[in-house]
Amino acid sequence: MINVFWFRRDLRLFDNHGLFRALSAGLPVELLFIFDTEILSRLENRDDSRVSFIYQSLSKLNDELVRYDSSLRIEYGRPKEIFEKILEKEQVYAVFTNEDYEPYARKRDEEIEKLLVNRGVAFLRFKDQVVFAPGEVMKDDGLPYTVFTPFANKWKKLFKREMISPFPSEKLLQNSVKKTHQFPDLQSIGFEPALIPAPEARLESSLISRYEETRNFPAIPGTSLAGVHLRFGSLSVRQAVSIALTNSEIWLNELIWREFFMHILFHFPHSATDNFNPRYNQIRWRNNEEEFQKWCEGKTGFAMVDAGMRELNATGYMHNRVRMVTASFLTKHLLIDWRWGESYFASRLLDFELASNVGNWQWAAGTGCDAAPYFRVFNPNEQVKKFDPGFRYIRKWVPEFEDLSYKPMLDHAFARNRAIETYKAGLI
Repeated sequence: MINVFWFRRDLRLFDNHGLFRALSAGLPVELLFIFDTEILSRLENRDDSRVSFIYQSLSKLNDELVRYDSSLRIEYGRPKEIFEKILEKEQVYAVFTNEDYEPYARKRDEEIEKLLVNRGVAFLRFKDQVVFAPGEVMKDDGLPYTVFTPFANKWKKLFKREMISPFPSEKLLQNSVKKTHQFPDLQSIGFEPALIPAPEARLESSLISRYEETRNFPAIPGTSLAGVHLRFGSLSVRQAVSIALTNSEIWLNELIWREFFMHILFHFPHSATDNFNPRYNQIRWRNNEEEFQKWCEGKTGFAMVDAGMRELNATGYMHNRVRMVTASFLTKHLLIDWRWGESYFASRLLDFELASNVGNWQWAAGTGCDAAPYFRVFNPNEQVKKFDPGFRYIRKWVPEFEDLSYKPMLDHAFARNRAIETYKAGLI
């Protein structure tokens, strides 16, 4: 008789809540990861950097487990079919995992729970990727918050230090099943190694403590690059919050924003594909495909926009300030539906996380909760003056920006006025 621990968005052996509970439960634990074909089939590129990041993370875990005469069991397919196969051959008492709050994950887990319970197997899920799960930070009337500042204030009021005490799962690895599984190569699941490596997280106190001063300047290495590590769980949120509490309230607020958008998506799942605020449903988006292509390729003639899109296409990353500028430009200057931009970012960003991506795109478009007002239209040229005055970031990605041939695809004042009039006419 064994227990199973199912890794998903928690690719680490240390401070892993569900893993700690599994290893503490008194039976040997088989450690499982499933390359979910429901997710992989949606990816455009066979060298997707996120798949490579997951694969490399799993390889590191497996190397660590070898020291305990154990290994990861890697499967490829639909999770329900994988569990059916496991239950045919193994006597499983319980399956442990960590909660995932996205719409697809919730539907998948309901399906898995039904299967397991029908076979007499417990399905145990634990809070791991957030400090407060959806439903734990609510207004006094029991309704979910839809504005960030009161949500953050309640989050901080409810927070207690012991909530980020680590779960020492790394000290119990001897309780994993003593079995060597063959570790597959990436090509066997239909993918190739990516050319773009994921950045290492920068979590040193010297950087985080200066985050407020440096975070808006894309030429400065002033951000943590922690997004991909939080997304796939190679960094524990408890560790991240602990660092923030010691060094930077502004960085802590960024972590709370992440949870806020997770709560919004959980309580309002329609917002993944529809305007959070239905007042904006009648906006007449122009959706010009040729203009969208120029935006995608970084050929708009606005240097900050073009630099950001080229950075994204080349590295799978875009600086946070520049994400706001590029998103505002697409939705306001070009009047292209935020869903087009959200989808493009989803296909390119290493740190893509549905809740944050949707939340931030709707914020930029003005259609979301606690969004920027529709009449706020970033001037991309002013953004350069404020945040890249020496043109260091621009020169790196748009070397031709000072050439006479480099010209904007439209006039900013015209585009701003058109956007405001279009939004005003479309508001219900």
